[in-house]
Amino acid sequence: MTDCIFCKIIAGEIPSAKVYEDDEVFAFLDITQVTKGHTLVIPKKHVKDIFEYDPELASTVFSRIPKIAKAIQKSIPGVKGMNILNNNGEVAYQSVFHSHIHLIPRYQKDEGFKLHFEDHSDTYTQDEFQQLAASIKQTIESGD
Repeated sequence: MTDCIFCKIIAGEIPSAKVYEDDEVFAFLDITQVTKGHTLVIPKKHVKDIFEYDPELASTVFSRIPKIAKAIQKSIPGVKGMNILNNNGEVAYQSVFHSHIHLIPRYQKDEGFKLHFEDHSDTYTQDEFQQLAASIKQTIESGD
């Protein structure tokens, strides 16, 4: 895609701090560096978000995550954990519409990056909860 910043990074039109590249995947340091070593892993094929992945692309991209994550951990002293995040759609805080996975090294619990989820479990009855699960399962099994 001609107007995509990540496609331009892949093409070498915009400089990046590349950490990994093969025929199908490109990984580079995020310019925001939420924590030291914050890396983005992207498919070279332009897809907007996870909803545009096919099984082969998902396998290709996600199979590279452990290798890159382990390299980050081994090369940067003090990495004790890692958040792996993928935002899909504007409502989910996706800001660049070329699919990308964030690898965010964690050094300690209180370092300016937090995930906060509210517990809404009390808004569902057990029957509603099971019906929701059954609906998702049925959609998966039907291949829709």
